[in-house]
Amino acid sequence: MTKNRLEAFSDGVIAILITIMVLEFKVPHETTWEALVPLVPTVISYLLSFIMVGIYWNNHHHMLHSATSVSGGVLWANLHLLFWLSLVPFVTAWVGEHEFAQIPVIAQGLVMEMAGIAYYLLSRTLVHHHGRESGFSQALGWDLKGILSMILYPTGIALTFIHPWLGFGAYTVVAAIWFIPDRRFEKAENHRNVS
Repeated sequence: MTKNRLEAFSDGVIAILITIMVLEFKVPHETTWEALVPLVPTVISYLLSFIMVGIYWNNHHHMLHSATSVSGGVLWANLHLLFWLSLVPFVTAWVGEHEFAQIPVIAQGLVMEMAGIAYYLLSRTLVHHHGRESGFSQALGWDLKGILSMILYPTGIALTFIHPWLGFGAYTVVAAIWFIPDRRFEKAENHRNVS
């Protein structure tokens, strides 16, 4: 199967998720700077979630650009990823609404952990589809940042029991690790173009 519909559908879902997150902002009734102060927790939560969704979109785009085709298993693995990403607006709003209370911050970490696992499963499903010796699989290689992320999210969840800001800080470290886009697929494509 071609990958075009999968890419278009995923792009559309991710665009909608970002739109839903920004719609959670409640417009203040007053027209003063002080009226914006209660929105600070929501803005901070939104900022991290926006960056994380953007990171997923960016890496998803690079990964699928390198894929030559998809299978039924890839379609389901992609839907699994989109399911977890679709919960990001909910936990983002919950964290912001309750000013980084422990349970919402834990829920945010759980959703991010599950999205990370889903992305990892999608990448492994694509490897299985293309074969271990394929150019796609060689470009994917060993996913150190992905594995590190799946360790940091549970660490952040555990730290939330000490203080929610510690947990949120760990989630922010994951975003910082991924902020520079994953260059594995670009390097492989540049190598193919030179060869």
